[in-house]
Amino acid sequence: MPAQESVVHYRIDPAMSRFTVKVSAAGLLAGFGHNPTIVMRDCSGEADFLPATLEQAALRLTLRPGSCEVTDDVSQKDKLEIETRMKQEVLEVSRYPEIAFESTSVSPTQMGDRQYAARIVGNLTLHGATHSQTVVCQVALTDETLRGFGELSLRQTDYGIKLVSVAGGTLKVKDEIKCSFDISARRQA
Repeated sequence: MPAQESVVHYRIDPAMSRFTVKVSAAGLLAGFGHNPTIVMRDCSGEADFLPATLEQAALRLTLRPGSCEVTDDVSQKDKLEIETRMKQEVLEVSRYPEIAFESTSVSPTQMGDRQYAARIVGNLTLHGATHSQTVVCQVALTDETLRGFGELSLRQTDYGIKLVSVAGGTLKVKDEIKCSFDISARRQA
C-alpha cells in the first residue's frame, strides 16, 4: 500500500517577497499628478498543502503597511510627501498596522511539472474592513521553495479608504488600485 502523503508547511521569506501597488491619478489635472508605485516589504505568512497536487492548500499572509515606500524616480520631497500621506491619511497605519489575507478555498490546476495556476478565495482585511477576495496566481515548486506570483485589483472605497485629492478635487487618486505580488517561501522541517 502506498505511503500517505502529508501536508507540507512553508514560511514566507520576506527578503525574497515583494508586494507592489500601482496608484493612478484622476481628475482634470491628472496629467500633472504622480502615478506612484508603492512597495511593501514587511510581510509574514505561511502556506500549507499536499506537494503533489496542491490539495488541502491554505494560505495566511500579513503585510505591514508602515513599510510602504515609493519606488518611482521622484524628488525626495515628493517621495516623502506621498509616503507620509499614504501612511497617515490613506492607510492610517497607527490604527490599522496590518493587512491580512487568509484563504478559504484554493483551486489548483497543474500546468506542468511542479507548475500550477491557482484560484485562491479568501478574506482580505484592510483598513479595518474584511471582504472576500479572489486571487489568481501562478505557483512554482522546488524541493525546498515555493514561489507564487500574480495580480489583482482593489477598490479602496470598498475598504473604507478615503480617496486623496488636492487642488479642490481637480487632482485625485483613482478608486481602483492594481496590486501585484511575488511571494517566495521556504519549506519548514
